[in-house]
Amino acid sequence: MKEGEYPFEELRGKIKGRLDLDEATKIIYSTDASAYFDKPVGVVTPRDAIDIKEVIRFAAKYGISLIPRAAGTSLAGQVVGPGLVVDIGRYLNRILEVNEQEKWVRVEPGVVLDELNLYLEQFGLFFGPETSTSNRCMIGGMVGNNSCGAHSLIYGSTRDHTLELKGYLSNGDEVHFRALQKWEFDQKCRLESFEGDIYRSVREIISDRDNRRSIRKEFPHPEIKRRNTGYALDYLVESFPIDGEREEFNFCKLLAGSEGTLMFTTEIKLNLVDVPPKEKGLVCVHLNSIEEALEANLICLKYQPGAIELMDKAIMDLTKGNKLQNKNSFFVEGDPAALLLVEFARDAKEMVERLAKDMTDELVEKGFGYAYPVVYGGDIKKVWDLRKAGLGVLANMPGDERPVPVIEDTAVRPEDLPAFIADIKMMLHKYGKECVYYAHIGTGELHLRPVLNMKRKEDVELFYQIAKDTALIVKQYKGSLSGEHGDGRLRGQFIPIMVGESNYELFMQVKKIFDPGHVFNIGKIIDTPPMNTSLRYKQADAQVEDDVAFDWSSTLGMVRAAEKCTGSGDCRKSHLVGGTMCPSYMGSRDERQTTRARANMLREFFAGEIPATKMGYDEVKSVLDLCLSCKACKTECPSNVDMTKLKAEFLDGYHSRFGIPARSKLIANLPAINRVLQPFSYLYNKGTGFGWISVYSEKYLGISSKRSLPKLCDTTLRRWHQKRSASVGQARKVYLFADEFTNYNEVHVGICAVMLLEKLGYNVVLEKNMASGRTYLSKGLVTEAARLANKNVRLLSGLINEQEPLIGLEPSAILTFRDEYVELVDEDLREAAKVLAKHTYTFEEFLAQELDKGCIDVSLFVENEKNLRFHAHCYQKSLSDTGLTKKVLEIPSNYKAIEIPSGCCGMAGSFGFEKEHYDLSMKIGELVLFPEVRKYKDIEGIVATGTSCRHQIKDGTGVVAEHPAQVLFEALK
Repeated sequence: MKEGEYPFEELRGKIKGRLDLDEATKIIYSTDASAYFDKPVGVVTPRDAIDIKEVIRFAAKYGISLIPRAAGTSLAGQVVGPGLVVDIGRYLNRILEVNEQEKWVRVEPGVVLDELNLYLEQFGLFFGPETSTSNRCMIGGMVGNNSCGAHSLIYGSTRDHTLELKGYLSNGDEVHFRALQKWEFDQKCRLESFEGDIYRSVREIISDRDNRRSIRKEFPHPEIKRRNTGYALDYLVESFPIDGEREEFNFCKLLAGSEGTLMFTTEIKLNLVDVPPKEKGLVCVHLNSIEEALEANLICLKYQPGAIELMDKAIMDLTKGNKLQNKNSFFVEGDPAALLLVEFARDAKEMVERLAKDMTDELVEKGFGYAYPVVYGGDIKKVWDLRKAGLGVLANMPGDERPVPVIEDTAVRPEDLPAFIADIKMMLHKYGKECVYYAHIGTGELHLRPVLNMKRKEDVELFYQIAKDTALIVKQYKGSLSGEHGDGRLRGQFIPIMVGESNYELFMQVKKIFDPGHVFNIGKIIDTPPMNTSLRYKQADAQVEDDVAFDWSSTLGMVRAAEKCTGSGDCRKSHLVGGTMCPSYMGSRDERQTTRARANMLREFFAGEIPATKMGYDEVKSVLDLCLSCKACKTECPSNVDMTKLKAEFLDGYHSRFGIPARSKLIANLPAINRVLQPFSYLYNKGTGFGWISVYSEKYLGISSKRSLPKLCDTTLRRWHQKRSASVGQARKVYLFADEFTNYNEVHVGICAVMLLEKLGYNVVLEKNMASGRTYLSKGLVTEAARLANKNVRLLSGLINEQEPLIGLEPSAILTFRDEYVELVDEDLREAAKVLAKHTYTFEEFLAQELDKGCIDVSLFVENEKNLRFHAHCYQKSLSDTGLTKKVLEIPSNYKAIEIPSGCCGMAGSFGFEKEHYDLSMKIGELVLFPEVRKYKDIEGIVATGTSCRHQIKDGTGVVAEHPAQVLFEALK
């Protein structure tokens, strides 16, 4: 039966979940975090385990391969293929049972690791294995890949903690695998069922003496903690009940690391461990070479740390382009060639200090390293976040030459690492290539990524050759080609080299025993296609770079800006984990609403895989539609994918070809409309209160009738300022940007800011600048925004300097000067725009800076106590520092401010006003922000820095939030 002939309506009628067959969804699920692109026939999002059973039976009946998919962060292409993707992440994510006494938990496979551990905190327990993707990876994926993590020295791999698995076999039979005593194993072998066939067949393989001898001889060295090459027959051999010494047998040992090729898991029982000692210290050993790090690692291991991680200079240099990771680099001294991060956790800080000192003394004595700062407390997380960002920041290397995942997952014994790396370097030197080094040096695993241009045919061939040569070198050291990331289609081709042809034949038998119909995830581990085929790297259509409005030189083009997305899935964090990226995903848990999905669509569009017709443009536009343009991806995405900018540029091209929708015109031109309506503000405000106006607006303009519309003030900020003459003597002059929102809709905020600044001794000037252009950018009218940017830069560049800065009250407007303007203005104005950006500040940035200089007299403020809760605007979180808001709000000596741990408020300018977005907007608000505001509204002051944030809080909770300028003005004596 051909692909297009599958009777999918039959399946749709049998499941409660969703079945998507459209091209956009197929493209979105065509990649993971690997080098591969393979379009599936469709995507199923099952509601429960019964749906999965129906999907399996359908697939078996019609010969379709199923691809189980969790977070899609696989690095070896495990969830990429031509079959039917089954996305378990959206609904199968319940924590089912915790047994505190016996220390285990039962979960569905879509539970996110960090969310599980957050839940387990109340019991003093956690799941030991961790990955650098812990804030979005799911337990099902961890079992599939046998994931490890930085602390595998202590906690081993997922296989070591997997107690039981429930799910379905390839014929749809339900199965429950767990530890069996010998009599139970024999009982299973007597079953007259498919399950019984599996037990009997595997018993036949493992009980064969020649097979056992071959497995022990050819498999990776048993001392290697991270060994994950092929099916784990070596573990089965060691646990097989063929004599009195071994009393338990557990198929979970085999299924962990089987990459979804043998069964479909619906429930997992995991062993838990006690939370580690609270006293931790992280020794950051600065070294002069990779070779020095390899030798120093052996000394560090003697002191029994919980983790030793490596970062090389290339990784650290790439983090310098990421604002968030720059903050996390606080501990780096000088310019090290490599860092060893050595963590100790003990019951007393004195024990940690002694171990750190003893280890450091020996390193100094042996001549290893030049700096050894020790980090404690909350700063440890910052260092680990820097290390975890290693994968994503590799995409920051400009151009088409990038570090690629080919020597990605090798593991040898730590004592073999120096010689092994020397051999790898010699091999790469033969091809004239260098690589980056990072990851789990303490357990003998390093992620080595040579720099290749995968758009060149020669480098695609080299991709294969380097992988093969690596396999041969790893085999010499009896190592594992896959330590934690799995074989997938990246390393499956070389498994015969790693375990020998006879053992590879056993793998083929195992697959046939469990999955005779090839239902589960074909082309992984065995029978993999050539590893340098079906790659995601494509030549872009040269036409897409024509007529762009932004300057894309920083990424060497708009196409490469989209290609920076590695698929690492940082945009799949939930609100429970924290952060701001990506609000629409947090509200929906839908892969289609991630930054990664949007980047996938743009990459294929740029490559010409999506036709540049109205239909093709609309397909891309539909996926971009739920991007809130919050800007968080520019900071929180380790690859710095700026989807806000990409979306605006794409929409600009769309509008130039197919026209501008009426609502987009209305919103983009709102400042001009407000200027016309403002003299009639009374009538306007009265009119917007009539119900029929809301109905009309929703029907003809697409503005939700559930929203309250912004009111117009009876004057403008600029007009109010012109009518008064404040005498401030020789006070320092500052320019206040009368943005288009404050000037018309929130004049009271501007008045408070002016009077506060004057009271503090500043001469406040409002220049006759244009609007910021924010409304144009939000609707993709970039050409119009560029026109405004040019005018504003010409007007202000001669006025604004270090002594006389530009200050803004609305973050989205003032930060446009710092972010977009530099890439929007004409080439001859770019330097002026950079200078202007340098001296442009948010209200909080300016006051915090002046406070540090001692220029603000704190005695001018009241001394009574006040507790404040504040929500910061997304642009501040991305482009500024929300800590400055806290600092400013606490200028009155007894004021205390705590930031609400919310991401985006959900309004995002006009997004929350639009009828098709209203429900999602409010759902985002309900994740964290609204409940926190309701919780504290009666005992705390609620503060929000953005105008749309305050509007959202009012609509969602009825609470009127204040701007920091209002709080401080009211706090003056």
